[in-house]
Amino acid sequence: MKYQELIQGAYDLHIHSAPDILPRKMTDIEMAQRIIDSGMAGYAIKSHYFCTSERAEIINTLYPKCHAVGTMCLNSSVGGINPSAVEMAGRSGGKLVWFPTCDSKHEIAHVFDGNPNKKLPYWAQIIIEMKASGIKTPTITILNESGKLTTETHEVLDVLAKYNMILATGHMSHEETFALVKAAKEHKVYKIIITHVDFPTTFYTVEEQRELLRYGAVMEHCYTTFATGKIGFDVTLEQIKSIGPDNIILGTDLGQKTALYPDEGLLEFAGKLYESGLSDEAIRKMTVHNPVSLLK
Repeated sequence: MKYQELIQGAYDLHIHSAPDILPRKMTDIEMAQRIIDSGMAGYAIKSHYFCTSERAEIINTLYPKCHAVGTMCLNSSVGGINPSAVEMAGRSGGKLVWFPTCDSKHEIAHVFDGNPNKKLPYWAQIIIEMKASGIKTPTITILNESGKLTTETHEVLDVLAKYNMILATGHMSHEETFALVKAAKEHKVYKIIITHVDFPTTFYTVEEQRELLRYGAVMEHCYTTFATGKIGFDVTLEQIKSIGPDNIILGTDLGQKTALYPDEGLLEFAGKLYESGLSDEAIRKMTVHNPVSLLK
């Protein structure tokens, strides 16, 4: 396939595979085989609700040519900002921890903003159903009433440092993200991904991204953001060129039933960048070398 060499040895650190609470296009088993067939090296198994370390271990046993990466999101289903949960993720081989995504106070405020015509993300229906059943759906922030990071957040950072895990910022506000990234460096957490830098609810300007680079963070761009019309591809391209491939990873955020398979999405993303003037070396830096460096 055209441009296939651009994803040889690549990792996609943002894939939603089944089994999951939400309907998914492919299982872990199907995804592992696709990783092998496409020539990619591996993928991170993302669930908004559960730790995926055990799933990754099974895949790595069954498919030794595919490196599955266990992860966890610090949403309510794992106790939110829960150092104990992160400890268990680390002990079970987890490599990547997202701070709150679908339960982020910031994200919830944007999704449920009172607009009856807004197209809601898939996970929003779960919150609606839980509320209708009388089940609590708490939102999460990492800041206390004084605007400082909570004690639990500092404890989580210590665990991340202990296991050399990757911190991903999730769907939090800019205030939370900047406070977290600055503290991460103090806690000796050196692997940091700024999640969805061009996504509408978490959008970071080039100037903000440059500030975050000072703390050793890398910027994440996902295929689905422009592919679903949330932003124009020109915005993604401009940010990538401004920040530079050395400081960026490419992912897909795919797994939705109606979308492409993740390997197809990453290939299309890489191809669009190549056709827009980026070199194969620059693209492979973002698909292969930078993710591999994070996983070491």
